[in-house]
Amino acid sequence: MNPQARTVAFQSGERNIFFHILTACNLSCRHCYINTGQHGTETLPRETMERWLELFADKSKKSNVIFLGGEPTMHPDLSHGIARAKSLGMAVTVDSNGFLFNDILEKSSPDLLDYLSFSLDGPDAQVNDPIRGEGVFAVCTTNMRRAVAMGYNVSVIYTVSNLNIDHLHRMIPLLAGIGVKRFFIQVIGLRGNSAKETVGEKGWQVSPEQWLAVVPEVAAQAAAAGIHVTFPKVFLGSDEPFECAGLVTENFFVFPNGRVYRCPLCEDHPIHAQEIRDNRLVEHKGLTEDNFFQLSIAEGCVMNKLLQPDTISYDASGKPEHRISCCLLKQEIVP
Repeated sequence: MNPQARTVAFQSGERNIFFHILTACNLSCRHCYINTGQHGTETLPRETMERWLELFADKSKKSNVIFLGGEPTMHPDLSHGIARAKSLGMAVTVDSNGFLFNDILEKSSPDLLDYLSFSLDGPDAQVNDPIRGEGVFAVCTTNMRRAVAMGYNVSVIYTVSNLNIDHLHRMIPLLAGIGVKRFFIQVIGLRGNSAKETVGEKGWQVSPEQWLAVVPEVAAQAAAAGIHVTFPKVFLGSDEPFECAGLVTENFFVFPNGRVYRCPLCEDHPIHAQEIRDNRLVEHKGLTEDNFFQLSIAEGCVMNKLLQPDTISYDASGKPEHRISCCLLKQEIVP
């Protein structure tokens, strides 16, 4: 019998800092969410990176920092940032496209970096590379094996879309063979490049029926193979209450131009709740995402209704056929 998924409730007293230390990248992924018009083009200086980490440090809370880009390993001082975050009591993850610049494996260590996460969107080059770029699959999987051999805990992020959902199940033997510890299955959001480019007749996003038929089953199979799997809840049952992470948890999506969002769906718009000015975290004035979090609607997530309305379908009476959960609500299956 396949193991069952459990919903991971939002935890008060825990904070997650998604820290974009630059927006530059060596790849041009078709679904990249970075929007330089909204996020800036800066590469944070080492001193700024350290000061901004200190803004979010709170040893009284379980704090997790995820270094992002662009491609974070392109930052020459990423290893310093990892060490500084660890010294501040944070659990540290780096999300990479797999190219691992600046000798990051040698400059950091498994003692400092809790997880090194690789983005991979297919079980072979034929599926992955049309999405992420020619030759990317070979480089990424080679460096995954190298990282595992050096003792790093390796995880993989797979962004599900109509381009690759039929191949999701084929990831299991690949990840198990490499020695991947955790598998994050993500749902694609219509922001950044994917908000500008449509693909095929169906578009980027899979139907609710396809998501529910495929993703939980593949997650269970991966867990049965010994891999810890996490994936978005996406759809709420009729008896499950809606809860917005923006109201009950501390999630900070930090960009190098100083914008600090609480909800990733909002990142294409200048409605960030906070910003960093003169190395101080301050409230952003005017109409911000915080104002929308207060709203209660039958569809569930109000930001999804406003920004991605095509993801919601209605019955003949006008009632939503599915209620959308907060995009940060996860399910997991532990092997």
